Amino acid sequence: MRIERLGDLGAAPEVLRAVGDAADRCGLPPPAALTGEWFGARAVIAPSVAVEPVHPGAVFDLAEPSAGETPPDAVGGGWIGYLSYPDAGADGAGPRIPEAAGGWTDCVLRQDGGGQWWFESLSGAPMPGWLAEALTTRAPDRGCHIYWEKPNQQAHRAGVLACLEAIRAGEVYQACVCTRFTGTVTGAPLDFFADAVARTGPARAAYVAGDWGAVASLSPELFLRRRGEVVSSSPIKGTLPLDALPSALRASTKDVAENIMIVDLVRNDLGRVAINGTVTVPELLAVRPAPGVWHLVSTVSARVPQQLGMAELLDATFPPASVTGTPKHRARQLLSDWEPHRRGTYCGTVGLASPVAGCELNVAIRTVEFDAAGGAVLGVGGGITADSDVDAEWQECLHKAAPVVADQSRERSTAS
Repeated sequence: MRIERLGDLGAAPEVLRAVGDAADRCGLPPPAALTGEWFGARAVIAPSVAVEPVHPGAVFDLAEPSAGETPPDAVGGGWIGYLSYPDAGADGAGPRIPEAAGGWTDCVLRQDGGGQWWFESLSGAPMPGWLAEALTTRAPDRGCHIYWEKPNQQAHRAGVLACLEAIRAGEVYQACVCTRFTGTVTGAPLDFFADAVARTGPARAAYVAGDWGAVASLSPELFLRRRGEVVSSSPIKGTLPLDALPSALRASTKDVAENIMIVDLVRNDLGRVAINGTVTVPELLAVRPAPGVWHLVSTVSARVPQQLGMAELLDATFPPASVTGTPKHRARQLLSDWEPHRRGTYCGTVGLASPVAGCELNVAIRTVEFDAAGGAVLGVGGGITADSDVDAEWQECLHKAAPVVADQSRERSTAS
């Protein structure tokens, strides 16, 4: 494995732009990127990776971890991609982009916690010349605008009311009911992602692209982190706008109940594959900031057998608990009736599986899905409990979407 210190190259969005511009000039596949709090780093950028459609059962699975000695902070490379939320909506329409896509990268640019950049190669190959040149060249300033249409408030209201009725009937205790914005894009999705990351700084942002389109995830939420036998998940449930007092979130009976129900669901999911007696909750009901909102965050940890494959781990835990409901199977069935459209990559996961650093996956919320025809979709939603207020749930959706659509000044005005 090769590791080279590159020094201070600047912020991740600008490095990503420069690499993306150079890859495009050279006729190479575009970069992929993880920014925020991935693998103990501020950013991990795959300089050029062919992200191709794959079978949903083949994502994030490596034959076996590397047995060689590597520095503890190294990432090196690996398989980077996404897996969509698996269920259809009430309209029965198929996926807008491939259900799963990804590709292998032998090398990455990693920005450590101190802001220093490193070039890392799993095979030991040196940095290619086009990349070295890109890191000394500023990318041209370009804009990407999405002309958003407002989501259908009445359809969301009907879904929330149906969920409340199902809770009263005892079919579910909680479920995450979602809506979506749709838009038309002018410009490059990579520029949208870079602008949004620079503006909002989400903890689990991720970007992948190909001929099929792109996924720009501005997520704050960790779905799974795996290093050897240790697996953890940090579900988010409970939200207030940033202008509210954070103490009000911790004092909210509805939000606390919502979070604890999802923690129990994550414990159950991990317990299906964990070594007996190893599922713990090291963090419960922490209040943390995210773009535009406060969130309640908890962490569940477990040990799993070393030989357990990612396919088996995902089979037990996916889709993420925080975007489904309790009980999970029935909630998913009902959500497919309540929500008019397929969620797609929204509420799925994006991440990287590295043979030296393990696997980290986000929950693909605050995520824009770009198709190859210039269309964009942004999903938003929230957990419904017996104490939910229909109008407050709609406002929560708007609060969550606001940081993503904030700079798109020429939003279309259409009927809700």
